[in-house]
Formats: sequence, C-alpha cells, structure tokens
Amino acid sequence: MTIALWCLMIAALLPIVCTGIAKWGFKGFDNNRPREWLARQEGWRARANAAQQNSWEAFAIFSAAVLTAQVVEAPQARVDGIAIAFISARLLYIACYVMDVANLRSLIWLVGLGLSLSLFVISA
Repeated sequence: MTIALWCLMIAALLPIVCTGIAKWGFKGFDNNRPREWLARQEGWRARANAAQQNSWEAFAIFSAAVLTAQVVEAPQARVDGIAIAFISARLLYIACYVMDVANLRSLIWLVGLGLSLSLFVISA
C-alpha cells in the first residue's frame, strides 16, 4: 500500500478524532442523542465539532484526488509527498480550529484545498 493510501486512511479517521476531542473529558455526554448534545456545545467543544464536519467535507475531495492519482499512475513520490502535506495541513487546521485561531485556520484550509487540487493536476 502506498503512503498516499495510508494518508487516505488517516484522513478518514480525522473526523472521528475531532468528535473525540469534542466529547473528551465531559461527564454529562448523552450517548442516546449525541448529535443533539454536540449541537448544544459552545467554545472549544463546538469548534472541535465544526472541525469534524469540515474534515468530512475535505475528505471527499482528497479521497477522490488520491484515488484519481493512483488510477492514472501519477508519479508516486509526488503523490505521497502531497498526501503527507495534506495530512499535516489538516492536523494544523484542526488545532487552529479548536484553539480559535480563525485567520490562520482559513489560510491552512486553503493550503489543504490547493494540495487536493494539485493531485488532480499531476494526474492530468
């Protein structure tokens, strides 16, 4: 399995990590209605939940881009490097979201999007 495909698996797990951050250490979490509970959260818990939602959105384009690059046999070293950079950007994005660093978070989001798009470009 390529590094890019491992990164794809990591990207699929990032939303779950974000949800774990939102729920972490909270004694009154309602597992009968988890989405309602998450929707009522404020502060860093709400931001972690928002990062979870955005991580699913980012995963859609990243997964399509990685799989496209693999199918057309784009240069594997470049694909792997871009995939690692994407995961790094997403980790920074999540950290910025939880810590409420909005402007940097938006810039990092743009970098992540650009990295996903670049996988399509090198696949052309």
